[in-house]
Amino acid sequence: MHGHHHDHQGGGRTGAAPFIIGIVITLTFAVVEFTFGWIAGSLALMGDAAHMASDSLALALAASAAWLAQRPASQRHTFGLGRAEVLAAMINATVMLVIVGALSLAAVQRLLEPRPVEGNIVFIVGSIGLLLNLALAVVLLRGERTLNNKGALLHVLGDLMGSLAAITAGVVIILTGFTPIDPILTLFICSLILVAALRLLREAAHIVMEGVPHHIRLDEVGLAMADDAGVHSVHDLHIWALSSEQTALSAHVVLHDIKDWPAVHWRLEAMLAERFKIGHATLQPEPAVLGSAKPDELQGLRKGSKRAEGDES
Repeated sequence: MHGHHHDHQGGGRTGAAPFIIGIVITLTFAVVEFTFGWIAGSLALMGDAAHMASDSLALALAASAAWLAQRPASQRHTFGLGRAEVLAAMINATVMLVIVGALSLAAVQRLLEPRPVEGNIVFIVGSIGLLLNLALAVVLLRGERTLNNKGALLHVLGDLMGSLAAITAGVVIILTGFTPIDPILTLFICSLILVAALRLLREAAHIVMEGVPHHIRLDEVGLAMADDAGVHSVHDLHIWALSSEQTALSAHVVLHDIKDWPAVHWRLEAMLAERFKIGHATLQPEPAVLGSAKPDELQGLRKGSKRAEGDES
């Protein structure tokens, strides 16, 4: 006998429109920036142009993932396609790591073999890029905070920092003629992007490995369930993320009286949804006689148990 609360709609609510706007902006400006970067001899500009070109691909991937995440559940994908956004975030983070490696290598080579840089062009184009990236960042920040959105935003913020680096390099070159500032700032920006990309990749991998969401404590959820008046104990408790927005739970609930299950089931589902934002709960009821032999451990939390008291302290 199972109790189910189904929430099998598509996982993502973020539409594809913000990403499509971003594709047009980034692809157009990437061509402009690379052209002037080549004329000015600026690695910062050409590197940022390559980054923006990759952003177009990343945003196209994000738009596709957002569309897939909104598709309803089917007989082959009973939870929907919400994890398409997680996969898109992982791909975007991986692409960022490749870009960071390529730019870092180019920056080191430029330090070893300095070249003249036109500071005026770098400053003007960098300023235009800064304004465009700020506008795009605002568009994405207004969307849902899914991993997919975070992955796309990571690329845009990387561009934003690249534009700031280009502006700074242009000013320094104009005032002092110190051209090594161009690759130096490129390396600094690469280090910042590296940290953000690794953090996003770790978060996405945690979902793919069906880890407990970071904002939820397994023992706290188990104790909250065991605190219901009709519950004797809870065991075989599992919590995992279906996507960056959907959380699922399964557990065996040992009851004082099996006849109380309909009311207990309703209370547990309401509590899980309201307190922990768990929208999909699969609960297996068991009579206390059958469940009494279950070990009193983390996966067998019982109201008033020593382990429960120790976890709360």
